[in-house]
Amino acid sequence: MATITNFTELDCWILSRKLSKDIFKTYISHDEFRRDFALRDQIRKSSGSVMDNIAEGFGRGNNKEFINFLGYSTGSCAEVRSQLYRALDSDYLTSEHHDQLQQQAINVENKIHNLLAYLNKTKIRGYRYYVSEPISTYNNNIIESSEDYSFPWEQANE
Repeated sequence: MATITNFTELDCWILSRKLSKDIFKTYISHDEFRRDFALRDQIRKSSGSVMDNIAEGFGRGNNKEFINFLGYSTGSCAEVRSQLYRALDSDYLTSEHHDQLQQQAINVENKIHNLLAYLNKTKIRGYRYYVSEPISTYNNNIIESSEDYSFPWEQANE
């Protein structure tokens, strides 16, 4: 199994990015949908939130926070699905186009749930906990107070 080193490698992020882009293309090409500022802005933000929360959670560097942010992402995905029904009911989408976007959102949710299942059962806690040097390297120079440590930008002024 390959190690994922960047959120852009995650299938759920790739699919959520495509969903967000397809939603943008949808409202930009429909005059009435484009002028419904409230729904347009809300669906744009929530579809972007799906991919952004995946990225932010991955960037936190540990499974506990990643799992938490994947939960936010799943919630945003459900919000997108609800807003798609509002767009359908407002006649901004054809039934076929609505069904296609709904299926994309469901696929994103399924990928997120698969990733959540993996993270909940793995013993790996996240890259934040891995160091390449022996732990003794980090225990040798224990800082007792802030007076014992100078920040790099303070050294430049000396």
